[in-house]
Amino acid sequence: MIYLVGDLQGCSQPLERLLATLDFSPSRDTLYVLGDLVNRGPDSLGVLRRLRDLGASAVSLLGNHDLHLLAVAHGVRKPHRSDTLDSILLSDGREAWLDWLRQRPLAVQDHGWLMVHAGVVPQWDAAQTLALANEVQAMLRSSDLHDFLTQMYGNEPSRWSDSLTGVERWRCVVNSLTRLRFCTEDGTMDFLTKDGADGAPAGYLPWFDIPGRRTAGTPIAFGHWSTLGLINRDDLMALDTGCVWGGHLTAVRVDGTTREVIQVPCAQAQKPGAP
Repeated sequence: MIYLVGDLQGCSQPLERLLATLDFSPSRDTLYVLGDLVNRGPDSLGVLRRLRDLGASAVSLLGNHDLHLLAVAHGVRKPHRSDTLDSILLSDGREAWLDWLRQRPLAVQDHGWLMVHAGVVPQWDAAQTLALANEVQAMLRSSDLHDFLTQMYGNEPSRWSDSLTGVERWRCVVNSLTRLRFCTEDGTMDFLTKDGADGAPAGYLPWFDIPGRRTAGTPIAFGHWSTLGLINRDDLMALDTGCVWGGHLTAVRVDGTTREVIQVPCAQAQKPGAP
């Protein structure tokens, strides 16, 4: 059975409850986790350990919090006061965990679904999304990782162009795949607003509502946007249901003709806030 799962963010106990609820078997089932494996929750290391132990039965995408961990570990970004990354950063196996993390993909298309952490700008179709994700993945896995991380952050360029090259090109790709919520019809991205779909700034729309986007008709699943809540359409799934903020951890079974939504509550008490 094939399951797509929303943001974990260090919530290892809800992950265990979800696997038990699914009666998950690594020999039979596959779990696709849509990024933000770590941070803000109580046991980021436990999440990584569980996903790694599942081997090829768990396909885990990179989200903005996962990239933040890599940047903090390489000394190019300061820890945030609400980070919960020390279990990884201070562990004896720190380098092995960081290396495992940077091997994860930024986008996957499988079982009829294009999967990303955050969004896809309207100029890209599925093939270009995957090709650009591969470019950034190659940088993350290379010996140039540290230099790339020092230049990865920033809000510019805010709009994709096929003429972009080098770091500006890769930064724009990272921002779309791991940070995007709202954009304009020409693909200009907003990175300030974290409200739900009704909170779009003037002139902006949720990226998936942009008329004429080139991925229209391609089923897409994503996480990242906890204030959006669960969306379960034929060709669109939003699966970050705010587990770390006291909501639920959500999985959707997508194999076969029957789609099933499975949710488990998050028992830990976290202070509400935008991820």
